[in-house]
Amino acid sequence: MEGDIKTIHVGGKQLCIINTEARIVATQSYCPHAGGHFSGGWCKNGHLVCPIHRYEYNLKTGRGVEGQGDYIHIYPTDLRDDGLYIGFEESWWTKLWS
Repeated sequence: MEGDIKTIHVGGKQLCIINTEARIVATQSYCPHAGGHFSGGWCKNGHLVCPIHRYEYNLKTGRGVEGQGDYIHIYPTDLRDDGLYIGFEESWWTKLWS
């Protein structure tokens, strides 16, 4: 469903999977500012919002809004007929589910 944020474990990493703007986005699961978990956050105007201090991160670039000076990791995703794949540098595509 639009705006859903789920936490998963894949490839030795904990990630948030976000359904937003008709696409699936995979990010790191915690906010670099104070360690808040994004699963309690929400999406607003193409940004992921941390539930603790309301820091915002662009879901296309990972950059924090102006003045924050930080960023989050955005992992490439590919929704195929047989499931969702997430790209990691170590093993470029890892199948998440079917």
